[in-house]
Amino acid sequence: MPEPADLRALLLGYGFAGGWIHDPLLRATPGLAVAGIVTRDPDRRALAGSRNPGARLFETAEAAFAHGGFDLAVIAVPNSSHLELTLQALDHGLPVVVDKPLATTLEDGQRILQAAEQAGVVVSVFHNRRWDGDFGTVRGLVDDGALGEVHRFTSRFDRWAPGPTGWRDEAAGTGGGLLLDLGSHLVDQALELFGPVRRVYAELDTRANGRASEDDVFLALEHVCGVRSHLSASASQAEPGLRFHVTGDRAVYVKRGKDVQEERLLADELPEPGVSGAEPRQRWGRLHNGVAAEPVETTVGDWTGFYRDLLAHLKGDGPNPVPVTDALAVLAVLDAARRSATDGTAVEPVTATASDRMAGGVW
Repeated sequence: MPEPADLRALLLGYGFAGGWIHDPLLRATPGLAVAGIVTRDPDRRALAGSRNPGARLFETAEAAFAHGGFDLAVIAVPNSSHLELTLQALDHGLPVVVDKPLATTLEDGQRILQAAEQAGVVVSVFHNRRWDGDFGTVRGLVDDGALGEVHRFTSRFDRWAPGPTGWRDEAAGTGGGLLLDLGSHLVDQALELFGPVRRVYAELDTRANGRASEDDVFLALEHVCGVRSHLSASASQAEPGLRFHVTGDRAVYVKRGKDVQEERLLADELPEPGVSGAEPRQRWGRLHNGVAAEPVETTVGDWTGFYRDLLAHLKGDGPNPVPVTDALAVLAVLDAARRSATDGTAVEPVTATASDRMAGGVW
């Protein structure tokens, strides 16, 4: 049961993102409680109720919003419904966490920003891969100069999912496709490290039969700072292999395999900060200087950090962990990638937002 001082979260959606990512992270964050869950699926309702015996279960978002009694809405539904449900939550005055991507297009993302501004309500976007251990390691190596001046950043997310995967196989116009899925993580991490992008070139392909959207993507970004990012994601890689290859004029960092947190959540482990994101030594990356290579201990990842930082922000004690403007910058690159793949040329991203009003504000 929620403690009296807990912020009561309404979790909308109980599929992969809602049931296996957001629910355990919320339950593992002191000061937050899952007080309501929206899902129509009877099996998911049973699972949600067994994990959260004090939560109210609803079949529709409308019923949950009408019931009230919540302090935070967490949107973990298919991408095509992000805009609609976020606007509904804002209409009810609820702060919102939107699973990435914020929306399916930059234009829809800007509608969310405008609505949040008008309502004066916090919206944060769940780009949880900022709290990956391997990404934290790369950030540390870049920041402390261990690589020297970085000139190329290669980042991959590969999976083996050749068969149907549900709504993610639907047409890109309805929110499907790997560009909006894993591509959102890749672009967000590149922007976090190296800042705005001047030009985007992309290749989007469909390798598996029966899919209406891309399942193999490549993006080449030219950052304003001069770094070039090569980003790839595939659902057709039986041997994932490389995760990062970061090249500087002093050294190169190479990392294979994925952050361990997702696999532990899928094993139904409740996340424990400092423990769940710790990698065994055999999975560490290596730093190469042209003569020798040495292992680099992977920073301990912690996806619960997103919710701890959000809780602090809602209480007036810290910045929004992922403001809407950050998510708009990602969508601007993703929109440009789709235009580039259609035209076969490099394109300039549209400016994500024409307003700097959020600096120091609630967004």
